[in-house]
Amino acid sequence: MNIAERKNRLRRTMMFLSAQRPNLIKDPYLFAPDSLIFDLEDAVAENQKDAARFSLYHAIKNLDYHGIERLVRINALDTPHWAEDVRVSVASGIDGIRIAKCETAQDVRVIEQAVISAEQEFSREPGSVLLMAALESPLAVLNAYEISKASPRMFGIALSGGDFRRCLRTTGAGGGVDMFTARGLMVLSARAAGIQCFDTVYTKLDDLEGFEKETRLIKDMGFDGKSIVNARQIKIVHDIFAPSKAEIAEAERVVMAIRENAEKGIGIFQLDGKMLDIAFMEGAERTIALAKASGLYKGGL
Repeated sequence: MNIAERKNRLRRTMMFLSAQRPNLIKDPYLFAPDSLIFDLEDAVAENQKDAARFSLYHAIKNLDYHGIERLVRINALDTPHWAEDVRVSVASGIDGIRIAKCETAQDVRVIEQAVISAEQEFSREPGSVLLMAALESPLAVLNAYEISKASPRMFGIALSGGDFRRCLRTTGAGGGVDMFTARGLMVLSARAAGIQCFDTVYTKLDDLEGFEKETRLIKDMGFDGKSIVNARQIKIVHDIFAPSKAEIAEAERVVMAIRENAEKGIGIFQLDGKMLDIAFMEGAERTIALAKASGLYKGGL
């Protein structure tokens, strides 16, 4: 998988795991999330940061995660930990870094330079370590587009609801209305920058009905996926993001029609009473990719 393909890979679920807990990080691939996020930040006590980095390094070096993307959430730039987090993450062979509490494009560039140095130090392929940013404050959300465009390594931005609500001085009791504007701005910014956008975790682990409702909302808003903290949430997200049989059939017809008309030199045409052109290809191909990931696609495209 080349870098462009890696940046655009399917990420419906990104599951957090505390990097210092061997029982959590030894075989999470069994739950089949799209991405794993090994957490060196909030899930690790202040006096356990070195132990967590040690655990992370040896897990990534020695365990087979069966093709699941492996990301690390590093500590924020206002801590003394982030630089060593980057070095250990890159040295271990991690696929990407999630920048905690990112507020400006400059924050991304600081981490990017640290990653470049670590790639050189540990003989990693230049550009192989991708970046994403967690937006956790009003300032960060207002800077979402600049953050998204700050580096060619950036593949996504993610909302972090806990800290964002703390900044807003809200509790979430309104069913998510307090974060509606932030969510909308982030999706618009990510799409304008050509990268992905991910929603925050849902921390009420026993409220699967509420989790399902929120996941349907963020899918309808245009998010690519959701950060999760429990394996029980994976199937719910994947089922919601799975296209229907009708959507799959339509996507297949669109792809085939665009290809056939392109061979004839036709750029715009009608299909089932709708005007189509090459602009419709990306959406159709994404539907098919979702169908394949969900085990629903039996076609040959």
